[in-house]
Formats: sequence, structure tokens, C-alpha cells
Amino acid sequence: MAVAKSKNPKKQITGIIKLQIKAGKATPAPPIGPALGQHGVNIMEFCKAYNDATKDRGDTVIPVEIYVHADRTFTFKLKTPPASVLILQAAKISKGSPVPNLNIVGSLTQQQVEEIAKMKMEDLNTTSLESAIKTISGSARSMGVKVK
Repeated sequence: MAVAKSKNPKKQITGIIKLQIKAGKATPAPPIGPALGQHGVNIMEFCKAYNDATKDRGDTVIPVEIYVHADRTFTFKLKTPPASVLILQAAKISKGSPVPNLNIVGSLTQQQVEEIAKMKMEDLNTTSLESAIKTISGSARSMGVKVK
């Protein structure tokens, strides 16, 4: 989902900023303020636009790519939540295992892994659902979450 704040989307892009912010919780405090300030972007305008675009997504971390144009306007694109966040939510656990090979902290069904893979397809570097499922399964294993 892209939200445009620039009159001409074909303006020259002078910078790309990538951040991970909780949905609806963008504030001018670090790390957002300094990251945008060094590019001359209106910080409050971004925070308001981001919060409006993500207000219905609960407390989930939503990555965003901010494209800064030469005239200091910006556009941004929201990404899907990180796979680790989706795995933690699906397994109903608060954090992964510090020793994933020895301590299993949760489990997911194959159907849950498939749902996460379908959700993440647009952000993964694969076009095959089978490959996406393997990627998500590997992420789960590295967090100490067993895939049944």
C-alpha cells in the first residue's frame, strides 16, 4: 500500500529510508525523527500519515520504505510484518528460544505456516508458494518453533 504525499510521483528520489515501526505509534522521537530529519523530511507529516495508514493493524510492527524526493516531499510504501513477528503471533508466544536446537518454545501447524507464507509472498524473493513455505519454516525453526 503506497501513500503519496508528492504532487508528481516521477520526481527524482534522493534517498530511501527503511524503518520498522509499530502500527499507529510513529512519533518524532528517535529513531524516526533523526532518520527523517537528516533528509529534510517533515517529521510530523510523516508520523501523521503513517499512523493514519496503520491505525487498524493493532500493535504489530509494520516495516515502511520512505522515498525522499529532491524537493523534500516523500512517498512511502508499507510492507508486511516481519516473518518473526507473524510466527510469534501464530504460535502465541512472546519470544523465540535462545537455544533453538535444544529448547522448543512453541509449535505451528503446516496450515499456519502456509497462511504466513501467503501473507509474506509479496515481500519474499520467491514466486513459488512452496519455496515461501520453506523459508517461513526455516525462520520458525531458527526461533525454536516446531512445524508439525
